[in-house]
Amino acid sequence: MISLRIKRADRLVAISVLGTLVVVWLILVGFDALLQFGKQLGKLDKNGFTATQAAAYILLTVPRRLYEYFGNAALIGGLLGLGGLASSGELTALRAAGMSKLRIAVSVTGVVALLTLGVVILGETLAPVGDQRAQAMMVRYKSSNLGLTTDSGLWAKDGLSIINAKNARLLTGNTLGAGVQLDDVRVVHLTDDGQVSSFDHARLAEHDGVKWTLKDVRSTTLDATGVHSSTVPVKPWDTKLDARVLEQSVVQVDNLSMHDLRQNMAYMEANGQNPGSFAVAFWGRALYPLTVLVLVLSAMPFAFGALRSGGMGKRIFIGMLFAIGWYFFQKAVVSFGTVYGVHPLVANLAPTVLLAVGATLYFRRHG
Repeated sequence: MISLRIKRADRLVAISVLGTLVVVWLILVGFDALLQFGKQLGKLDKNGFTATQAAAYILLTVPRRLYEYFGNAALIGGLLGLGGLASSGELTALRAAGMSKLRIAVSVTGVVALLTLGVVILGETLAPVGDQRAQAMMVRYKSSNLGLTTDSGLWAKDGLSIINAKNARLLTGNTLGAGVQLDDVRVVHLTDDGQVSSFDHARLAEHDGVKWTLKDVRSTTLDATGVHSSTVPVKPWDTKLDARVLEQSVVQVDNLSMHDLRQNMAYMEANGQNPGSFAVAFWGRALYPLTVLVLVLSAMPFAFGALRSGGMGKRIFIGMLFAIGWYFFQKAVVSFGTVYGVHPLVANLAPTVLLAVGATLYFRRHG
């Protein structure tokens, strides 16, 4: 039975791991942000885009990058923190004092758990809001006729027509190329003198990579004889709305908050559609804390034994190798589950359970 009472040894482990974790985290996020900033600098002078605006765009995406890189930072930081204790002989002293490997690993995981709580809050608040504002900023500079707001969705001017859509998302499984789907679309057609001539309200609009199509459309026409309405299931949409700009501006499913993902899932289910990628992303985020903690706990065995004679470079290499291998393994399992109709909860949870079983077997044998 492992005592969870905080001891002086726990504080020693916590300080060592916390310091290396934060440094690794900032390096990973900073390096990624710097690369993306350089990429944005290549777009300067296009539609008035400046270096200041490029920097603002990157800053808005920093919360999301912090969320994305925390798992890898926790794994590598934990290995480096214990590695530092091993190099100084303190890890050996803790073992000699009767502290088991599992107890030391739990100390590391406890520090990570506290940080994970803050990261989850960040990922559900500042990260999605920042990403939405960043994408809205890019839309304004890519097209003067398009605008995105977090409250009223997409707005666009198409000749004498004004377009509003509640939400925009990328189409998945499209054989003709990348596509976009707009929800709750309203199109107001104006005359040359600015008067409303007709109005279209569609449940959704789809661009399949070639053309736009409105679905479940109610069309209303205003003329001298009155107001006339008609409903059609499908209607071709002749618009100059740039689907490529929309594709680049839509916030990726994985970057949405759980609340937004749940809303999209409910909307698609209510309209007889498969929530697909939204359900996968939702359960991935719901299980994020558990996944991070199990990943860190499972990596701790690398900090014992052979690592005591290894250097910092070896610890970084093993941590990166483990993180990369885990990333591809998890993606493969989730993709396999999606193809064969496995529930997203099971597909996301299975790799974590396997990792937890492996860690349990190790600590039972070597704890």
